[in-house]
Amino acid sequence: MTDKLALFGGSPIIKFKFNRYNSIGKDEIRAVNKVMKTGVLSDYLGVWGKNFFGGPKVQQFENICKKFFKVKHAIAVNSWTSGLTTAVGAIDIEPGDEIIVSPWTMSATATSILHWNAIPVFADIEPNTFCLDPQSVEKVITPYTKAIMSVDIFGQSADMDSLLKIAKRHNLKIISDAAQSPGSYYKKKYTGTLADIGGFSFNYHKHINTGEGGILVTNSDKLANRMRLIRNHAEAVVKDKGESNLTNMVGHNYRMGEIEAAIGIEQLKKLKKIVLKRQKMINKLSKGINNLKGIQIPQIRKYCTHSFYSYPILINSKLLKVSRKKICKALLKEGVPGLGLGYTNLHLLPMYQKKIAFGSKGFPWTIAHRKISYKKGICPVAERLHDFDLFNVVLCLYEYGSKEVDGVIKAFNKVWKNLNHLR
Repeated sequence: MTDKLALFGGSPIIKFKFNRYNSIGKDEIRAVNKVMKTGVLSDYLGVWGKNFFGGPKVQQFENICKKFFKVKHAIAVNSWTSGLTTAVGAIDIEPGDEIIVSPWTMSATATSILHWNAIPVFADIEPNTFCLDPQSVEKVITPYTKAIMSVDIFGQSADMDSLLKIAKRHNLKIISDAAQSPGSYYKKKYTGTLADIGGFSFNYHKHINTGEGGILVTNSDKLANRMRLIRNHAEAVVKDKGESNLTNMVGHNYRMGEIEAAIGIEQLKKLKKIVLKRQKMINKLSKGINNLKGIQIPQIRKYCTHSFYSYPILINSKLLKVSRKKICKALLKEGVPGLGLGYTNLHLLPMYQKKIAFGSKGFPWTIAHRKISYKKGICPVAERLHDFDLFNVVLCLYEYGSKEVDGVIKAFNKVWKNLNHLR
């Protein structure tokens, strides 16, 4: 029987292997070879002078990013984790200060706050876009709140108009973690560029990559200056530079190398084309599965575009009378790769449940201005979506062309035809 699910011994819809996503080509290889021939793989020095800002490729990459994203400053770093840590330090955060953050993000977003002995406070997410919910943010603001860490999850921007109004009303800074959404727009401006500080990840499974790496963007001269200092052994530089503000001038090596920068220059040329291709493929995928019972395809915010780092679907298991887990198993057997159930809830990780980070005595929560709760239930939307509703097609790990999308559409339709056999 051709319609028999592969889970029960039938023939799978997809009989080919999906290729790993790869945005690297001949141009990047050529650029790397040129750097290798110079012998200059890094040109930083941790002292004040011309080498403080890195080598020619790093500076070229920063200038290209600055023009591309239409910002005043772009600062390259060796990872986006380094970028987030740099951003938090640059806003003059003090130990015990609170920063509001989403629970639906990579763990580094929140630990970049802990790095400076500040306190992450988790606000809930919107049920359809999965970005930070401005109403939830408003509810958790206290006199100790100093900033909002917004996350542009899965490929589209948070509600920046609302968050900027809240920040202005309470005199807060905003940092945009746009790691997953380079190339998408919020009201004709690039995602990640509306905050005090924003930025993007260039690690291997992002839209464009340098292996590891990231770029910080800002229109503030002051913040740019502080981020460059934090990136490169600030404490050794401030005296000769004549820097008077010593807050968070702690030594780090967050410097991007010349090879990564050379790759980044070539990768950035491809970003628009990569995003457009992915949008085209996802439009086709959405049309192919949108009419299936109990599915909600990704919702795109008005005046925004989506770059689709992944393809988050909501599954109504109660309506279908089949669990997400069973549906996932059936689709995997039909050959659909990279499926995930839920996403994450950072506040439920052991670090936050036990409040143990630096040492074993509860620091930095021991210096918090008030008791912070990370109990289950503080982010009900995020928790429900993770536990029951979200079904994530991980696009970022695989090449998606027409053949792959057609296969996924057919696999979904076959599984839905056989839902009664999964019950």
